[in-house]
Amino acid sequence: MRLRALLETDTLGLRLLGGEDELDRTVRGVMTTDLRDPSRYLSGGELVLTGLAWRRKPEDSERFVRILTQAGVAGLAAGEAELGAIPDDLVAACSRNRLPLFAVDEDVAFAAITEHVVRQVSSERAGDLAAVVDRHRRLMTSGPAGGGPEVVLDLLGSDLDLRAWVLSPTGRRIAGSSLAGAGPELPAPVCSTLAGEHLAATRSGRRGPYRLATQAGTYSLFPIRSWGHHPAAAGGGRAAPEAHAPASRDVRETVLSDWLLAVEADAGEWSAERLDLLQGVTQLIAVERDRRDAARTVRRRLAQEVLELVQAGAPPAEVAARLRVAAPVLLPGLGAAPHWQVVVARVEWEGGDLDGGPITQSLLEEILVGQGTDDSEPPDRIAVAHNGKEAIALVPLPSLPADEEGPHRSPGRGLEAEELLAAVGEPLARGLDGDGRLTIGVSAVVQSAEGLRGALEEARHARRVAAARPGRVCAAGHQELASHVLLLPFVPDDVRRAFTARLLDPLRDYDRRHRAELVPTLEAFLDSDGSWTRCASRLHLHVNTLRYRVGRIEQLTGRDLSRLEDKLDFFLALRMS
Repeated sequence: MRLRALLETDTLGLRLLGGEDELDRTVRGVMTTDLRDPSRYLSGGELVLTGLAWRRKPEDSERFVRILTQAGVAGLAAGEAELGAIPDDLVAACSRNRLPLFAVDEDVAFAAITEHVVRQVSSERAGDLAAVVDRHRRLMTSGPAGGGPEVVLDLLGSDLDLRAWVLSPTGRRIAGSSLAGAGPELPAPVCSTLAGEHLAATRSGRRGPYRLATQAGTYSLFPIRSWGHHPAAAGGGRAAPEAHAPASRDVRETVLSDWLLAVEADAGEWSAERLDLLQGVTQLIAVERDRRDAARTVRRRLAQEVLELVQAGAPPAEVAARLRVAAPVLLPGLGAAPHWQVVVARVEWEGGDLDGGPITQSLLEEILVGQGTDDSEPPDRIAVAHNGKEAIALVPLPSLPADEEGPHRSPGRGLEAEELLAAVGEPLARGLDGDGRLTIGVSAVVQSAEGLRGALEEARHARRVAAARPGRVCAAGHQELASHVLLLPFVPDDVRRAFTARLLDPLRDYDRRHRAELVPTLEAFLDSDGSWTRCASRLHLHVNTLRYRVGRIEQLTGRDLSRLEDKLDFFLALRMS
């Protein structure tokens, strides 16, 4: 709004005392102060309201006005309640510094002026932003993307003073404002917390925006739902919007793939117009989401073709030829053939009424994109296919010299199962809570087409190991397949229960009746490799007390803990329980 508009509002009771030639200045905000030096709280464009409590002598006026002028304020409005009339020295100082000066009638509260200015400025900013967003939407929907989500977030920052970020369901930062002075970046733990809240709120059926107060501040979360995007569409293409209207879709189809807009503000205090504007912003970002998803079509198709050849037992030369086609797409400019890794994932919902392959494909792409190599390389270079039940990823790893190998790039190491879920396990567990599970298996790194079939089977076996563990989100790597742990997932549940009950139930019953701690003693004895001294020291027991407990275990179970076979049976029973 302009300063001139303030004079035209009779209810504000303002009188112009000087600066008539400057009334076309733009007012961007309002501030009330009686500080002698309020410069630290000024950013420029404000209408400053003051009760003149800072003025103790005439010389103070010049100093105060110069501070305001240097800060770039739009104008000064002084109240008459304190001194009865505006001092001449203040009028003269404003005239010398070309600062518009208004007198505020003592019957008019500063709060009324503040409310009027804030309402007008917010309304005008929202209208200007809405027009820009609408224009940007038309550009993005009719032609090439107009700069991505960052452009829209910059508009929110410059026109509505809102800091905002686009986050993935795993908490990965997809976009943020690029304006200078936009403030510190959103910390990774906060991103993870916001993503988890978004997933939990979506699963519970709450209406957005979702509000969350954290130690870092209050945030409002707006779901970015693109009904033109559907993970089940062939090759990741765009389905007809009317075919997947919001009312006809199961939230589990998209909860693990939809982005969210996190705004550092409390949307509960917003007007309906501003809420509508932010909803329009999410729709605009959804267009970019669809574009990025469509760009994965080629990579998905390449992965599908390679995996079909591998699973069909095609000759390694044929698989290698197809990989040579895939490598330039996934790693353009790469001189040598890359190493490869296979990751298998599966999302399962209780009841089995949803096809988990497409859901897992989208989620696995997100998880692996979050494991990008470094800032100099585009991270979206993985290829993920699905077979209706599970998603399978081909992950290229450049062959790097030893002194250039990074934490996720070393051909000898590659992706690690534990690191893969370190940053995403918590939010995804909230999205799956109640009736869903995500299990992931990671193969070792292979250097040629001959190793791909073995890597695929290795990743599938590792995923079965992960599936045997408790928890909503589990992963296992190839390293665990060289252990007895590999055998446990393939033991039928009824056999597990019978085996563990026969060995451990007598001990548990005895512990409940006598508080004898036989089961913890058995665990410590086996962990100490049967060493009486080490086990007694670990449990803070006398060796004779330990011998008595072990004897009681043998008596109750009919087993002999000096025999390797019985030790192994107890060890496996504890692992399976």
